[in-house]
Amino acid sequence: MQPQESSVQYSRWDDRSRDEVHVAAGSSAEAPWSWERISRKLCSGKLGIAMKVLGGVAVFWAIFILGYLTGYYVHKCK
Repeated sequence: MQPQESSVQYSRWDDRSRDEVHVAAGSSAEAPWSWERISRKLCSGKLGIAMKVLGGVAVFWAIFILGYLTGYYVHKCK
């Protein structure tokens, strides 16, 4: 197991009434396939546009089929 790299950043504001300390783990602590990375990849650029178009087409057909089946059973002759 490798030791985790971390950095500590300390900043003091000019009025000296607020102090901040930031502790951040190194890049090795992050998972290479985090949800943010996946959503950025799938929701931006040409791939994002293609995913939105395919999602819209899938929703259209799902609503169309649901409406067709509902209309068929509502207006079925007895």
